[in-house]
Amino acid sequence: MAHKTFYSFEVFPPKPDAPVESVSRCFAQLSALRPDFISVTYGAGGGTAGGKLTCELAQRLKEEYGIRPVAHLPCISYTKEEITEVLADFRAHGITDILALRGDKSPDRPAKNDFRYASELIDFIRTQGEFHILAACYPEVHPEARSAEDDLRHLREKVDKGASRLITQLFFDNMTFYTFRERCDKAGIRVPIEAGIMPVVNVRQIQRMVSLCGASLPRKFTAIMQRFGQDPEAMRDAGIAYAVDQIVDLAANGVDGIHLYTMNDPYVAQRITEAVSGILGRRS
Repeated sequence: MAHKTFYSFEVFPPKPDAPVESVSRCFAQLSALRPDFISVTYGAGGGTAGGKLTCELAQRLKEEYGIRPVAHLPCISYTKEEITEVLADFRAHGITDILALRGDKSPDRPAKNDFRYASELIDFIRTQGEFHILAACYPEVHPEARSAEDDLRHLREKVDKGASRLITQLFFDNMTFYTFRERCDKAGIRVPIEAGIMPVVNVRQIQRMVSLCGASLPRKFTAIMQRFGQDPEAMRDAGIAYAVDQIVDLAANGVDGIHLYTMNDPYVAQRITEAVSGILGRRS
C-alpha cells in the first residue's frame, strides 16, 4: 500500500445574487470524491455577511456530506469586532478549522488598522476559542514582500503563532516548490506544507490567476497554451494532464499534501482524482 498523501479541495461560494442552492450539486459531486477536507473561500461582497455565507456552506459540507470543512478568513479589511462576530458564528455552527489570510487589498473595502498581516489574525484567533489554524504561503514569494527572506520571516511568524498546516499559492514548476520547501526547512518551518495545484482549463483563467498571484509559467506550460489555447476541449484535457503530471512528481518526492483549486468544476476534479488516487495511496 502506497503512503497516503493528504488530499484536499478549494471551492468558492456563489455570487451574492445567486442562490446558495446553485452550488449544491457541485458540493455533492466533490464530496463524493472523499477529500480530507474542503476549504471554502470567503463569501463575495465581504463584511460579516460574507463570513455567514462561508459558514453556511462549511456547515453544509460537514452535516450533509460528512466532509471536514475549512473556512477561509481574510483580515486586512476587517475590524476586530467584525472578526470576532465571524468567529463566533463559525464556533456556534461547529466550524473549527480556519485558513487565516491577510486577504487581497480592495478599493471597495479599504484596509483597516486592526490587522496588517495574517500572523496578527492567527494571534487573535487563538484568543477566541479552540480553533485549528491553517495558513497560506507563496513558493515564488508574496508579490508585496520586500524580499524572499522577509517573506519567509513572516511565514515563520505565522507558524510560531499557531498555524499548524500550510497551503501554497498555485505554481506550475515543481522545482519552485522543492526549493521553497528546502528554504522552509532551513528556516525552522517544519509543519506540513500542501502544494496548491490549479488545473488550467482555459487561457483566460490562467491569465487572470497569474496577474493576481504572480506565478511564473515554465516553457512546457506556455507551449501547451500556444498549441491548445484556441481549442477549449483540447486545452481542458491538456490542463488536466499537466496537473496530474505535477501531482505524480510531487507525490514521488514526498509532498505532504495536494490542495486542488477546483474552481467549482467537479468534472475536472473527478478526472484528476481518478488519475492520482492510487499514487496518493487513497484506494482501499
